[in-house]
Amino acid sequence: MHPIVSALKHHKTVVILVVLEIALTCAIVSNGIFIIGNHLATMRMQTGVADNELIWAESSGIGDASASASQASRAAADLAALRGMPGVKSAVITNSLPLSSTGSWGTCIARKAGGADADSVCTVIMYAGTTGVVNTLGIRLSQGRDFLSQEYQDYDPFQGSRAPPPSVIITRSLAEKMWPGEDPLGKPIFLGDRNSGVTHVVGVTDHLLNPSINKQSGADLNMLLPVTLTTGNMYVLRTQPGVRDATLRNLPKVLDRVDDQRIITENHSYSDTVSDYFHDDRALIWLLLVVIGCLLALTALGVIGLSSFWVQQRMHQIGIRRAIGATRRDILRYFQTENFLIVSAGIALGLGLAVALNLMLMKQYELPRLPLAYLPAAAIVLWLLGQLAVLGPALRAAAVPPVVATRSV
Repeated sequence: MHPIVSALKHHKTVVILVVLEIALTCAIVSNGIFIIGNHLATMRMQTGVADNELIWAESSGIGDASASASQASRAAADLAALRGMPGVKSAVITNSLPLSSTGSWGTCIARKAGGADADSVCTVIMYAGTTGVVNTLGIRLSQGRDFLSQEYQDYDPFQGSRAPPPSVIITRSLAEKMWPGEDPLGKPIFLGDRNSGVTHVVGVTDHLLNPSINKQSGADLNMLLPVTLTTGNMYVLRTQPGVRDATLRNLPKVLDRVDDQRIITENHSYSDTVSDYFHDDRALIWLLLVVIGCLLALTALGVIGLSSFWVQQRMHQIGIRRAIGATRRDILRYFQTENFLIVSAGIALGLGLAVALNLMLMKQYELPRLPLAYLPAAAIVLWLLGQLAVLGPALRAAAVPPVVATRSV
């Protein structure tokens, strides 16, 4: 070990540069892998609805939750026409869908009427859907029941004078936030102007994502209300297998036959909606993979170049060691140990940089804290990379015959 340390002291500048390169790579790779894993975990989250069976469309000119009788009847005619399409299991109108990024309603709810801040939960997303919304969307209840037909009411959260429907289905995340460790079924939820309206929990679902995932409302802090008509004009159809694409193509024609004055502003399969939502996440993942790959490649090239340079410079020393009895394995072990010390110094510095970089990202971009498990993982990757990079030059050094080495001086 002492000869290795002494040799490194004679090349301090080069060693320091390589150590800094490895440290920077360690910091970026560990955080990059963490960010990739974080985005992949988000992309794998269950939406809570029947992804591959749903199509949806939006139109203008249908009205809102305060619709007149003629507007309500026109919406009923639309739903009747859509339900009559071949292969359509059911159809409803909703204000939004998970990961649709549209029609999001945010509100504050409370455990008590006029409750204080301690009794309230804000940035809760409200879904609203017409008769059959639970079955159409494919929402699975882990507790409680579906809405009853008489529980669907004309309700608009933006008109505080109207009482909310008597029942609500909430997500498990919202239940735990409202009543930690308690059974949420039958519990009252107060909402509306000054939390004056009350509804009661009749069902709980474990999975139902928000229209958008963000720090304020989280991923699935939401509830579903039964309404007779809703703003947003989002028609959602659940189709039988194999007819989804054909139904999607014919959907605008069916709506036009009911009212040719409308404008179909959106028309998509829900699986495409989910894919589009994560477009930026996929782009970021590929970008980070390219950056990580380039950094690892540059680090490996740096180690290879440094090792090759030292092998060339130490030909005389290698020949002397071989002449006095050093085996090829001894020469190989020498360069591998030397590389291990350099990489270990870079890793030790890089782990500290990784934590500092993560703290900066947490502050600037609201990323979660870097789990400690990523640090040894990054260290192992760099140790393996260093050993593989030095293997070629070390094998060439070990293969030099003693006579050739000494005569080359």
